[in-house]
Amino acid sequence: MEEVIRNILLLVNIKYLIIYLLIINLIGFLAMGIDKFKAQRGYWRIPEASLMTLCLLGGGIGTIVGMYLFRHKTKKLKFTVGMPTILIMEIAITIYLIVKYI
Repeated sequence: MEEVIRNILLLVNIKYLIIYLLIINLIGFLAMGIDKFKAQRGYWRIPEASLMTLCLLGGGIGTIVGMYLFRHKTKKLKFTVGMPTILIMEIAITIYLIVKYI
């Protein structure tokens, strides 16, 4: 199993990983802004599960920045505690994988 993880990590080009993270964080940031815009006007909203999924997919920084910049979902514990927790866990897992397998 360790060999498989090591090979996967070596195959992932860091350039593509950085591009992915930039894009998913931009999407998360924009999603928070769009949802705030729609909320103010009473339009159809982006589901909370979709916002959390963007965070889980690596967009934690973008969604958190968007949440506080647009002052959106800041009173919901699921977002104010959940998103930073997800981000911290993703960072910890990444550091662990880098230290153990590379």
